[in-house]
Amino acid sequence: MSVILKLTRIVQAAAEAESPVAQVRVIVDSIRSAMDIDACNLYLANASDEMVLVASHGLGEAAIGTARLPPGTGLVGLVASTRRPVNVADAASHPAFHYLPGTREERFRSFCGVPLVRAGHVIGVLVTQSRKRRELSEEEEAFLVTLGTQLALVVATGDDWQELDASATRTLTGIRGAPGIALGAACLCEDADLYAVTDMRCSDIEGTVSEWRELVSTVQEDVRLEQRSLGTELGREVSAVFDAYQMLLSDPALTGAVEHAIREGHHLPAALRQVIQHFAELFLAMEDPYLRARHEDIHHLGNKLYGAWRGMRGSTAEKPPPGPKVLVGSQVSVSDIAQMPQDELVGIVCFQGSSLSHTAVLANALGIPAVVGVRELKGVYNGEPLIVDGFAGEVILQPNASVRHEYRRLAAEEKQLRGQLQGLRDKPALTPDGVAVSLYANSGLLADISPGLASGAEGLGLYRTEIPFMVSETFPSEEEQYHIYRQVLEAYRGKLVYMRVLDIGGDKPLPYFPIREENPALGWRGIRFCLDNISLLMTQLRAMLRAAVGIGNLRVLVPMVANTAELSSFHAILADACSQLIDEGVDVVKPPVGIMVEVPAAISQLPLWRSQLDFISIGSNDLSQYLLALDRNNPRVSAAYDHIHPAVLREIARIVDSAEELELPLSLCGEMSSDPAAVVLLLGMGIRSLSMSAAQLPRIKWLVRSIRAEAARSLARQALAMGDGDAIRAMVNGKLHELGLSSLVH
Repeated sequence: MSVILKLTRIVQAAAEAESPVAQVRVIVDSIRSAMDIDACNLYLANASDEMVLVASHGLGEAAIGTARLPPGTGLVGLVASTRRPVNVADAASHPAFHYLPGTREERFRSFCGVPLVRAGHVIGVLVTQSRKRRELSEEEEAFLVTLGTQLALVVATGDDWQELDASATRTLTGIRGAPGIALGAACLCEDADLYAVTDMRCSDIEGTVSEWRELVSTVQEDVRLEQRSLGTELGREVSAVFDAYQMLLSDPALTGAVEHAIREGHHLPAALRQVIQHFAELFLAMEDPYLRARHEDIHHLGNKLYGAWRGMRGSTAEKPPPGPKVLVGSQVSVSDIAQMPQDELVGIVCFQGSSLSHTAVLANALGIPAVVGVRELKGVYNGEPLIVDGFAGEVILQPNASVRHEYRRLAAEEKQLRGQLQGLRDKPALTPDGVAVSLYANSGLLADISPGLASGAEGLGLYRTEIPFMVSETFPSEEEQYHIYRQVLEAYRGKLVYMRVLDIGGDKPLPYFPIREENPALGWRGIRFCLDNISLLMTQLRAMLRAAVGIGNLRVLVPMVANTAELSSFHAILADACSQLIDEGVDVVKPPVGIMVEVPAAISQLPLWRSQLDFISIGSNDLSQYLLALDRNNPRVSAAYDHIHPAVLREIARIVDSAEELELPLSLCGEMSSDPAAVVLLLGMGIRSLSMSAAQLPRIKWLVRSIRAEAARSLARQALAMGDGDAIRAMVNGKLHELGLSSLVH
């Protein structure tokens, strides 16, 4: 077998292992076999930087999970501290040798260890040993080094090895679904797993078809009851979850397909599984993350139908006693949430899902901390104490007394802070020395509309119009877009709404209009896509203009502009749309137009475009990525992404200076506007308009009302003279602590 094939098989086997325990056993067993050596051991660093023996093929079993070396101790410590291989024929004679009692390593002479490095940090050491006194050959050492480099990307970290002790506090890392902190008892969702159903022949086809129709009617009524139980105050997007269930249950494409499968001879569960799996896989194959997340809704509905068929409307499993509960499941459905008493539900943990799933949307609307996309960990039981940290995207199982005490303190502070911030809703974002800052909300889903208004948003600083395109099966018509935009503009009547024209391409391709590119971030996206598809742009602009009639709060944002021709072409198309509608008798007014400053090339051209611009908005996410050449969604480099990078700060300062000189109104949207440390610097650089998620708006208003603009200017001057982003953040966070704003620093 070739070396490359050996490497590939070992790494693939490790990546596919079901748990950290299985993973490291695969590693040590495979390496020992592939290299024909006597022992292979894997040490992983814990939170104290001790090297813990987590797996071995050759050393004493009793030492696994208990044998540990303090930082820098022994040959293993030497490998970790020097971050290079150590290959010696006689380990005991080496000055750094340290004997670990209980390991029975005295049987082995040679030692070759290589570091496992992830994101610049040594997370472990991979060791091979032999009974004979010999150094590994250059080829063998190179094999081990290459393997260690690849394994560092897939092996579980040392923190996961707390699960070797089932009673120990351990942490699961997932995706932040909804912010907040919750302590409660696990309440497991009873997953009726439709996908586990096996096929059987149907003995009574007509009776089963009737049973299917009755089942659909029963579940439709269940959905109506669940929707009423959650009330109507959560916004249209939450109601849309239940509406989607009802539409699917009424859709002949689904109900008819199940009936057809039954008539082909399948019993009801198998027919249902076949159809649900088909529809779910259609969504799962889509590249867009929002649409891909919709496969969860199809799966939820299938399980709901299957559970109802099995007579599982009521819970039969033992539930935790009354008190705070955290819903835990592979996929926590909207129905699971609706059936839980709202005065007991304090948190949600999903092993699957994404931040765009309806579970996350509903959790945000309810104000319930949630972590989704958590690696499945078997052994969680009903009533098990756990903590949900929605800020960090972490779940802590079996928290000890000190951990519980600390998180209770944090939760109490968070609750107190929320109460305090509610009183700021109608107060201006005004610094103590009288500088006003306008705070706007970002939106893309209709569910974001009500929370933004409830948080005191002065308008919508960024409305992402691509969402209606992404959730449709075809390009939405002008009429469909008109009704959506009208709702948004009406909701914010008297407040400005900045609508960004279709920003499709890159990481947001349409499922019915796939775009294949080797480097999509630099490809056919934003205004480039729109100008190559003028009919789509014209339809969208007509819908926007019509929606704004009689309201007058529309502002149009153009994304990804990089040259003059793009901006000039857009203005020509907008003028044409206005003329068409006026000729049709529609009393439209040409709205102010601005661009997203996110392509670095736009910065130096702002003076050339002044006559075509009414305002500009800095898109901090894309601008930071393009300046740093870092994809923040790529786990291999995302740790290096930071919008408080000296280069990003200096370019933003350059944009601010240019906007001031050109007398161009300026705002900033993106994650930077939700980062307290960044906001202090933006305030100090002169930015007076920020747009962010509705949930973050009260915190940023509190920050603005707590820091003098002069103090922010001083910090900004210091930051612009510094060359290290971490040092800049530490300096600003120090000021926040000094001002009593420690609650903003997570």
